[in-house]
Amino acid sequence: MDKYNEAIAKFDTNIDDERVKYEVEKILDEHYKENCTREVYSFILSCLDLTSLNITDNDETITAFVSKVNDFENTCPDMNPVAAICVYPNFVTTVRAALDVSSVKIASVAGGFPSAQTYSELKTVEAGLALHDGADEIDMVMNIGNFLGGNYQELCDEISEMKETCHDARLKVIIETGVLPSMTSVMKASILALYSGADFIKTSTGKSAVGATPEAVYVMAKAVKEYSRMYGTRAGIKVAGGVRTAAEAVKYYTIIKEVLGEEWLTSEYFRIGASSLADSLLSAIEGKEIRFFSK
Repeated sequence: MDKYNEAIAKFDTNIDDERVKYEVEKILDEHYKENCTREVYSFILSCLDLTSLNITDNDETITAFVSKVNDFENTCPDMNPVAAICVYPNFVTTVRAALDVSSVKIASVAGGFPSAQTYSELKTVEAGLALHDGADEIDMVMNIGNFLGGNYQELCDEISEMKETCHDARLKVIIETGVLPSMTSVMKASILALYSGADFIKTSTGKSAVGATPEAVYVMAKAVKEYSRMYGTRAGIKVAGGVRTAAEAVKYYTIIKEVLGEEWLTSEYFRIGASSLADSLLSAIEGKEIRFFSK
């Protein structure tokens, strides 16, 4: 058995999908409603990676996008700003030049996003350039083809090399849960990402037909919890892919709270990547429709 399968073998990966569905439904039935509060909505807003990953992006649209984050601090000084702005790597300099809110991080996708199907050397170069331009965080995609084919060495080497390139910058590894065949696969992919140095594991690129699901996030949270218990390290979880409403976001908050506990309820360890969620959260906070970020 190689070291990658040895790493996986330390964890219980014999997961029944129907059992996961039952456990998630139980958590939400018992705890969802108690989290539908103004305080929780405000907290989730502060954990957003506000995202623009469009084929139509350009310097002007990204500058306008960033200006909304700047304006929010002035318009709503009693609320915490979003956690980060997430863009393609060629727009990091644009964000860095336009961003006035010092607490907001700059996250860049890199490494052949969204498919990860390019040369390993180009992946690290792209990440390095984004970091040089001012990115604080890198979101990379696990090579799902290698994962499904059982080529764990190349998969893990790529993640480890990306983490080495990041140094102190945070590395989020996207495991694209929507294309994985089972919750067992989600668990194994999560373990391999953590084993290779991921600071966060992330559900989806948002570019596949199926994005985040409560069941996948539950399994990822279980992986993070067991990995933390076994090795004494703490990794974060980023939920991304199709999270558009405050109601959906609270479901993920509830799962993280119940599986991982209060200590994970910080933007250091919990993020939601979205483009349209912010206004839904603002509307829930204010009790009326708000169109601030999308106007």
